[in-house]
Amino acid sequence: MHKTPWRISTDGKIIGVALLAVAGLCFLGFFYHLGTLGLMDKTEGLFAEIPRQMLVTGDWITPHWNTKTFFDYPVWGYWMVGLSYRIFGISVWAARLPAALAASATVFAVFGSILRLSPNSEPIQARVSRALLASTILALSPGWIGWARASVTDMFLASSITIALLGFLLVDQSDNSPNQRRFGHTLLALFSGIAVLAKGPIGVVLPGLTIMIYLLLKRKLLQQIRATPWLPMVSLFAGIVLPWYAMATKTNGLEFLNKFIGFSNFERFTSVLYSHPGPPWFYLPWIVLLLLPWSIYLPIAISQLKFWRAEVWTPAKSPADTPLFAFIWLVVILAFFSTAATKLPGYILPTIPAGSLLITFVFKPFEGLSVSKRMLRLSICFNCGLFGIVAVAACAQKLLIKPNKDYPNLANSILTSNSGVILFVTATAATLLLAWLATNPKRLQWAWAPNALGLLALLTTAVPVLAPIIDRERLLPVRQLAAIAGASAHANDSLVVVGFKRYSVLLYSRKPAIFANKPNQVINQIGSNNLRGAVLLLGTERELIRFGIHPTQCNSKDCRIIARKDSHLLLKSPIKTIQAINSAG
Repeated sequence: MHKTPWRISTDGKIIGVALLAVAGLCFLGFFYHLGTLGLMDKTEGLFAEIPRQMLVTGDWITPHWNTKTFFDYPVWGYWMVGLSYRIFGISVWAARLPAALAASATVFAVFGSILRLSPNSEPIQARVSRALLASTILALSPGWIGWARASVTDMFLASSITIALLGFLLVDQSDNSPNQRRFGHTLLALFSGIAVLAKGPIGVVLPGLTIMIYLLLKRKLLQQIRATPWLPMVSLFAGIVLPWYAMATKTNGLEFLNKFIGFSNFERFTSVLYSHPGPPWFYLPWIVLLLLPWSIYLPIAISQLKFWRAEVWTPAKSPADTPLFAFIWLVVILAFFSTAATKLPGYILPTIPAGSLLITFVFKPFEGLSVSKRMLRLSICFNCGLFGIVAVAACAQKLLIKPNKDYPNLANSILTSNSGVILFVTATAATLLLAWLATNPKRLQWAWAPNALGLLALLTTAVPVLAPIIDRERLLPVRQLAAIAGASAHANDSLVVVGFKRYSVLLYSRKPAIFANKPNQVINQIGSNNLRGAVLLLGTERELIRFGIHPTQCNSKDCRIIARKDSHLLLKSPIKTIQAINSAG
């Protein structure tokens, strides 16, 4: 019998090529030179060390850091990094790999969701191009790139919330497709649970608020409540969340509940923690910066929705439903964190996918939606102005980049590299291409291309140049001195990091450390009656002088230099000397 050869349909080939393009974007944005830079202190150093402790001790329930329990965050991020360590070994690359994978999964989820939500009446090329543009904007947003390359919990929360909300969109726009509704509900429950394991109750509060407000405005909240399969969704959510929370409570009792629920969640919202305050408008410039240069098109993306008109919120399905939901998504999360007392840029990372979706519909709107050509041209003018500023800044590098005494060779290394030329050529080319596109109304829909090409050019040319320089001049000295400290310290010696809290020292030295600015902080932690052993002090020359030790005078038994890397030093001093400095001060 003659067998018909298996063939891929034309639609399948188009989607396959687009998926390869998405994979290429994720590789360049999140994985290319992922391990070139050392750990960025202080936060990344902390989150890379806790999973190492889990791996070494075998305790995967209670997070520990620097000999103490650490309940600021749940365990999902630690588990992912710990698993990466177990598979690939302990390294900076392995520490960052899970965040890069989470960012990539979200980009693919955006592609698949927008492809599915696009009307079947459109040609496959139109649907795929819209999905590809949405994933491109997200993958090439500076905020998404930055946190995808950092071993911190923010990306795990943002990716989980995003996929959960995309799951709801699939439910809301299901057109009576039971399989799509079932899949959407599964995503919503599954990734809300992961979000709670990644950062706590906020993982379900934010998706819940977003969905509830959207459904209230659309006047179909009761309809969705009745149609939701609550038992399987709650069971799935609880099956993900409850085991660890129950085991952590059983193991640590009230200490876990007080520190995690009380301190890390309630107090973080109601009071300023870790010296991170901010005014109510703190996040407005940050949403612009994290989405730059795409954020230039955010005003036109929002204004085209005409959300202030009552008719756009009718219960009937509309092409505007997806961008309207993205708008509510962005506003709710921005408003929620703006009311919190503690503010950090990474908190609003879940708004970046929402902004990416809104901007996508400026260039690739659904049928029935339109964009003002005049406003689009105005946005393109601002886009050209931005690239012009970048080109001028590239020419003025010598005026903008100043020497730093703590990193004496950094500024000169950057200035003598070709990074300025790369930046100038990229910005100039993007400006000229944008100006050419703006001359023809038919070409306006391609105004996104110079941004994408410019960012891809920087990822492929500037990152390989700048990353090794920054690592060599700024991060390598600490890494080397920490390793020396770990190898040379005796049993009764204490490692002290002076000045800036370089949490990465714990991972590089494999030893606990005291973080101090003054001698009395060291004495208080060591104990005034413990005079045995010595202290290893790691810091820059300026930090050590402020501490009370002049490295130029360290040539006796009271203080000696073990190693020096540029302006960073590792000193060894008896504890009695630290006590004497404290008494004299």
